[in-house]
Amino acid sequence: MSYLLDTHTLIWALTDIGQIPGKTKEIIEKVENNIFISVVSFWEISIKYSIGKLELEGIASEDFPRLAIKNQFTILPLKPEEASTSYQLPWMNTHKDPFDRILIWQALENNFAIITKDTDFNLYKQFGLKLIW
Repeated sequence: MSYLLDTHTLIWALTDIGQIPGKTKEIIEKVENNIFISVVSFWEISIKYSIGKLELEGIASEDFPRLAIKNQFTILPLKPEEASTSYQLPWMNTHKDPFDRILIWQALENNFAIITKDTDFNLYKQFGLKLIW
């Protein structure tokens, strides 16, 4: 199966795997599974780090792509079609995070399940989003 890691899941998978519950950790580590990392997550890490909303101990923002590849994750580009059609994802009153919205759209467009702890993603299950955690 194919999975897309939410940004916090990516960070924990590479820096503190103990933050991820056992069954979810097994999914991420199972070689047969295709684990995708959106370039959007690298952008989110970089922005949040630069404005002080994210602390990274012992790792630099620019290290994440290399570490993702080293861990045999597949980097998922943001296709022009995904960027230009993301407006089609309905706006949910309580959830307006642009990084989350594009990750959700990419998961829906590529038929991936998202691995996330973020309960706001539950709002999109009604549109076919598959969630793991």
